Parts: sequence; structure tokens; C-alpha cells
Amino acid sequence: MEQIAYQQKMISDEQRLEAIEQTEYANQMRERSEVERQNAIIAQNNALASERKAIEAFDLAESQRQMAEHQRIQAEFSKRIADTLSYIALGRSLGSLSITQYQTGNYELANMLSYASCLYTERYKGDLHYPAVFSSLMLTSQSKNVWSEHHGAVTCLESVQGNENMMVTASDYGEIMIHQKFGDKLRSSLIFNDKQYDFRFLTVSQLGDILAVSRTGHLIIIRNLKAKTIIPLEMINHPTRIDMMNNGEYYLVSGENTLALLDGKTYKIISFRELDFRITSASRVDYKPLLFDDKGKMHVVESIDKINTMVIPVSGKVTSYASSKTSKLQAYGMNDGTIYLIDKHGKITRLQGHRSRVSKIKINNTDLYSSSYDGLLNLWVTTNEKIEPMTLFSTGSWIYTFTFDNSKNSVWTGDQRGNITEATISVPLMKERLQKKIKRDFTSDEWNYFIGQNVPYEPFIHKGREGNR
Repeated sequence: MEQIAYQQKMISDEQRLEAIEQTEYANQMRERSEVERQNAIIAQNNALASERKAIEAFDLAESQRQMAEHQRIQAEFSKRIADTLSYIALGRSLGSLSITQYQTGNYELANMLSYASCLYTERYKGDLHYPAVFSSLMLTSQSKNVWSEHHGAVTCLESVQGNENMMVTASDYGEIMIHQKFGDKLRSSLIFNDKQYDFRFLTVSQLGDILAVSRTGHLIIIRNLKAKTIIPLEMINHPTRIDMMNNGEYYLVSGENTLALLDGKTYKIISFRELDFRITSASRVDYKPLLFDDKGKMHVVESIDKINTMVIPVSGKVTSYASSKTSKLQAYGMNDGTIYLIDKHGKITRLQGHRSRVSKIKINNTDLYSSSYDGLLNLWVTTNEKIEPMTLFSTGSWIYTFTFDNSKNSVWTGDQRGNITEATISVPLMKERLQKKIKRDFTSDEWNYFIGQNVPYEPFIHKGREGNR
């Protein structure tokens, strides 16, 4: 029994030792596992840190890429602006060179320079109405025709509605003429001729009748270009104007200090009114007669019995007036050549470009046209930051009147010497006319001298070839 007990003790001791060893081994494995866990945590943290660094590096790289792209876009934008300004300046320079070459008689080169001026200005969105560009285009396209038709000064000029190339004119020598344009030819017919009359205003009624007012106190009516009626205006002192009222129901004749209302069909006087002021000039506003007096006031004639009086917003003697319903612009032409432009906000701008009396003003949307006794017909682009006159042409004689054709592609003027001048003012038409006149391209030497070696060569008449390089 003792031996059995001893054996069991031995077994128990062995098991205890084995259990201790297993415990130690388990502790070692636990410690190793803990170390590996810590290492895994460290590795994970390192991985997270690396990931953050990678994200930060990516974000930095993306930011730098976006910055570089922005700088590239800005650089390209700046280059485009610089190129645009450079080419616009080139277009203006070429226009000036064209005028110089034309004046020296080198018409072929002047035509090519003018076309290049127009091309670069248009391509880079420049202002084709810039004086050097527009003037060279008008000069080289030969868009002006002059006809000497009247013996007296042309005081009245009116386009005929429904006929693109027909005009009616009258003079202070008692002449009334009808004109029709065929190409560059003008066919004129004298339909009234009596030098005792002094015509100051002419209009064409909705019935197609020609109504001409003579300062001698007469109204001349011509129907169907043949039948003539002379109506004495004995109650009107020096009549100078006739205006349609109420869509042709009536006509208003204005004298120095009197008004007469005429029936729109029979043209007989149906009403008369004396004024307490002297009319110095007249125009129209909102389809109603507008009268200016010598006391600094203007009067809108609603009817012969209702006249609204206002103070003229500018100082001086008003000789012409125009307004636009589209742009809300108003313009007052003065005796000293000044033009006052008033915008829709009431801002007044003084325009100086004429040297003497402004005889007539017209506004076409935002473009203002003016004629003067200085012989100039000027265009003012009112949308420009600095509004400067651009002379469309000079007649060397007093310009009394002007008007547009029905398409507004051409302007017609009448002057003191009896001349009728027609000028194309449409840039596309002038450019088309000029292009037909160009017979060759620039030579290499001409291109390098006038346009520059840095500008890529391009032919103007044969787009498929390289040109004479």
C-alpha cells in the first residue's frame, strides 16, 4: 500500500511539474501573443499614418495640379487678351495706312490694307466703326456717290416708302425732283419748277402725295407725280414745316408764330392758331410735332388746341432734335455746333465735333447721326466709353438735310450747292464691295513690312494656297 501511495505521489508530482511547464509555456505564448498584438497595433497605426500621409500627399499634388491648371488658364486668357488687343491695334493701324496709301494714289495696296484692317478688327471682336477702320473701308469701297441735280440749295430730302431706291428732293429755288437709283446711276425727273418758291420742308403723305411747304406762304401738293395743286397759306407767316398728326388724319403747318391744321385728305385749312412765341426750329417727339422757341422753351403739340410747354434742359439755341423710343436717347443740336446727348437716366453729355450749326440729327437705336453747315456728316457711337465723332464724309458745303433709305444701308444728304450725296454705311455691304475689288494677295515683302513677320501669312483671294512667299 505504501508503495502504491508512493507511486501515485510520483505521478502527481510529474503531473504538477507538467502543469507548471504548460503554464509557463502558456504564459510565454500569451506574452508572445501580446507582443505580436502590440506589433500589429503599431503596424496598423503606422499604416494609418502612411495612409494619411499618402492622402495628404495626394491632396497636395491635386491642389498643385489645380493651381497649375488655373495658372495655365490664366496665362492662356492673358495671352488671348494680349493677342486680341494686339490684333485690334493692328487693324486700326492698317486702316490708317490704307487711307495714306489711297491719298497717294496707290489704290491697289490701299484696298488690301483696308480689307486686312476690317478682317482683323472683325475677327477679334473690335469696333468696325472705329474711325480709322470705318473711314478706310468707306474710302476704298468707294461707297459715296455725288450728283449735282438742283440749281438751288437742297433743303428737303425724303425717301419714298415701299421703293428702296427712290428719293424726293426740293430746293430753295422752287424745284421738286424725284430720283431713282439704278446701280451707281441716278435717274432724276423735275416734277415742279418755279423759282418764285422757296421750299423749306417736304413730306410724303400716306396717300403717296408729295407735300412741299414754301417760305413764300404756299403749300404745293403733287399727286401721282403729275397733278399739282397750290394752296395759299395766307394766315401763316413764313411757313417752314408740315407734320403729320393722328396717323395722317391731319397735317400741321408751322410758321414763325402761327399754326394751321389741315385736313389729311383735302389739305384744306380747318383750324388756325396764333402763338405767343416765335418758333426757331421744329422736330418730332413720340410722333407729335415739337416746337422750339427763342425763350428757352419747347412745346409738344398734342393738338392745335393743346400744347404742352417745357423748359429746354440745355442752354443755347436749339437748331435740331432727335429721340429714340428704343434706346430712350435724346439729342439736341445747337447753333454753335454742340450736341447735347441725354440718356434714359437723364445724364447729359456734351458732344463736340461740328464747327457750326447742327442742321439735322437722327438716332438709329444707339447710333447718332448729325449734319452741319460745316459740311460734315458725322456718326457718334453712343455706347463707346468715350463718344467721339466719326466723319462719314465731307461735302465742302453746308448740309441742310439728310435721311436714310428704307433699309438704313445708305444715307442721303442735300447741300447748299444743289448736290445730292448717297453713301453706303452698311459695313457688310462695303466689305463685300471692297472684296470684289481685290485682285491679288500681299507679297511676302509687303506682308512683312505692313502686317509683320509675327503674324501668320494668309491669302485673301485664294484661301487654298500659301500665297507669294
